[in-house]
Amino acid sequence: MGFVEKQGLRYFQFDLFDQQPVLHGVISRQGGFSQTPFDSLNTGGTVGDDHLSVLKNHQRIFDVFDVDFSSRLDVWQVHGTDIVCGDKPRDPDTRHEKADGILTDNPGVTLFMRFADCVPILLYDPLKKVVGIIHAGWQGTYKQIARVAIEKMVSCYGSKPGSVLAGIGPSICQDCYEVGLEVLKAFRGSFGQKADPFFITRDDHIFLDLWAANRESLLTAGVRQIETAGICTACHLEDWYSHRAENGRTGRFGVLMRLQDN
Repeated sequence: MGFVEKQGLRYFQFDLFDQQPVLHGVISRQGGFSQTPFDSLNTGGTVGDDHLSVLKNHQRIFDVFDVDFSSRLDVWQVHGTDIVCGDKPRDPDTRHEKADGILTDNPGVTLFMRFADCVPILLYDPLKKVVGIIHAGWQGTYKQIARVAIEKMVSCYGSKPGSVLAGIGPSICQDCYEVGLEVLKAFRGSFGQKADPFFITRDDHIFLDLWAANRESLLTAGVRQIETAGICTACHLEDWYSHRAENGRTGRFGVLMRLQDN
C-alpha cells in the first residue's frame, strides 16, 4: 500500500497486511503540534519536547485512526529482548513495563511504540489472530529479538511461525549506519558466519544492514512471509525522525497496530 495520507497525517502501510483484519501504520513526523527540533508529530515523551504537545500528538494519532486512546498498550523501550504478551491496555496510572516487544490477541488493545532509526517490526498471525510490534536497534538485532518475538508468539498463543506475516518498517539504511568493530564482533558472536553479509566496509569504515539482519532472524525462526519497506529514516527527514542524522536532538515517530473485529 505504501504511504497513506489522512486528515493531515502521513503514514506507511504494508501490502502484506492488506485485506487482513489489522489496523496498522508507521506514522511519519508530519501533522503534529511539536516545535523545532521535534517538529511536528513527536511521540517521544523523554526527548525534551513539551509534554502537552506530545500528549496532543498521541491523541491526534488515535483520533485519526478512530481508536479509543484508553485502549493503548505501550512499554518503556530499553534495547533488550523482553517481549510482553498483553491482554489489556496499560493503566495510565501505572509505570511502563520495560520491554522491546508487545503482542496481543485482544481486539480491544492498541499496540503503540516509538522509533527514530531503530527497526519497527510488525507481526500478524492470521490463524491465531495475534498482532505484535518489535523495536530492534543494533543491540536488539544482534540479540535476535525478532526470533525471540516469534518464539514468544508460539509460547503465548500457539502460533506457527510459518503462518506469521512480518513487516520490516522504515529505519536507518546500511549506507547511513556506520558502526564500530565491536558491533561486527557482537553480530558474529550471535549469527556466526551468517553475520558477514550484513556488513560492508568502505575506506576502513564499517556499515551495518539492520534490515538484512532482522530478516535473517525471522527466517531462522521459521517466518517465510516478510515484507521490507526499504525506506531510510536518515535519508528522509521530511517524513521521519533520525537519531543518527539529527545528532540525537530529535523526536520519535509512532507505530500503531491492532486487531479489527471481523
